[in-house]
Amino acid sequence: MMFRVTGVVLALICHTTEAFVFPSQPCSKAKQVSKDTTSLMVTRHEDNESAEGENQHQQQSSGFLTRRDALKFGAVVGTTLTSFADTSFAAGENDAFSPAKRATAYRVDTTIPPTLLPLDARKETSILKGLGKGSGTSKDAIFDDSVNLNNLLQKIVYGTADAVSSVVNPQPEVSKSGPGYASFVCLGVPADTSSTDIDLSLSLLSPIVQPRKSTNLDTALGLTIAPLSTQSALDAYVQGGQSELDLLDVLAKAGVLESASQLYLPLMQFAKQNSLKLLAMAPEVDDVKTVRSEGLQNVDVSRRSQYVVDAEGFIQQTQDPKFRLFTERSLLKDFNPVDEKDGNQGNYFAERILVHETAASIAASYAAKRPESLVALVAPTPDLRFLGGINGRIPRICNFLNKEDNKVNDDAVTTILLNPTAKETLSKSRYIRLEIGTAPENWTYQSKVADYLWFSTVPKVNMIPRLMNPR
Repeated sequence: MMFRVTGVVLALICHTTEAFVFPSQPCSKAKQVSKDTTSLMVTRHEDNESAEGENQHQQQSSGFLTRRDALKFGAVVGTTLTSFADTSFAAGENDAFSPAKRATAYRVDTTIPPTLLPLDARKETSILKGLGKGSGTSKDAIFDDSVNLNNLLQKIVYGTADAVSSVVNPQPEVSKSGPGYASFVCLGVPADTSSTDIDLSLSLLSPIVQPRKSTNLDTALGLTIAPLSTQSALDAYVQGGQSELDLLDVLAKAGVLESASQLYLPLMQFAKQNSLKLLAMAPEVDDVKTVRSEGLQNVDVSRRSQYVVDAEGFIQQTQDPKFRLFTERSLLKDFNPVDEKDGNQGNYFAERILVHETAASIAASYAAKRPESLVALVAPTPDLRFLGGINGRIPRICNFLNKEDNKVNDDAVTTILLNPTAKETLSKSRYIRLEIGTAPENWTYQSKVADYLWFSTVPKVNMIPRLMNPR
């Protein structure tokens, strides 16, 4: 509004001053007025033949305007410049400000506490292609000057001890090639999975798989909804010996819900189109029900040996302090009784660790026989968050299966949560929870929620905590 008024006033002052005082000097502002406005200024009222008209003619012919014409001229100039100011101001507003393009993907940096580093489109593509080449994801904090001062100071405060330790006691570099090495990408979808989540997983899998097409390296896609008994049907489907309808029928007979089969069907189609091995990763449905109602000891011994290939490690892990923190702060948080008789958290705990161990055993067994192979799997977020579920068991089982040549460590396993929410990360606020183990006595066992957070659309600002902006 001030721009409009000032513009009109300046224009009037300029025109009237030049018209009355400096008739021989055209105003620079007047040059911007339309020809219609200029013609109005010099229009003579020829129909007025009075003496006043004659005086007016004499004044105009000598370069002066009457007060009446000056007022008329001012009204027209005001209208013209107001319209001009509206257009100019609107254009200037659009040119001067445009909303920032916020990221849809973030790396969870391993600081104490963890921080988020936004990824632009170029970095997203680079990271996904790197995962396809077997790069994995380092679990060390990033010390990089390409972040702002706030990030730098936080890393100095929280990460100095780790930085000094890494210099004084450097960790040996693990080879990421040859026999004994494999990489794993775990994609976590919301427990209430939608087609949007599956579409997002496919958009990530495509650039991951792309670099492997020109190589002879083995690549597999794991389905945590498919019981082990459906493996032969999955193989036949990928090889073209079985139709989709037949495959869906086999899954239904194995106890897989039709809604789940239909939801995951695009992943099966993707595997077939790209000649990927499909891996069935779930225990039999009846065995899961048995564990929940009667305990793990009542599962058939022969099938239990298929689910748990590293029995000793499976038992010992339950005593690990880091795993116990994960159990208390994450695993048991999802316990919901299935009926009035189901009040035993112990059986729920046994059910979940059996499901996790089975999927990890299948992934590790496939990779152990195939150097530099890649296994990608899609599982519910509660089975992957805080790196203590399926993903946290893979390195141990790989080491058990290939003790002499094993090169699979925590860095070889990358976890990406798709469309995560505050609720699914067990946050009590609107922010996504980035870690468990915030008390000083638990810092040694602190676990971040994942390696990456990926969204289908730009997340709300109040969901993203501890965001570190690059320069």
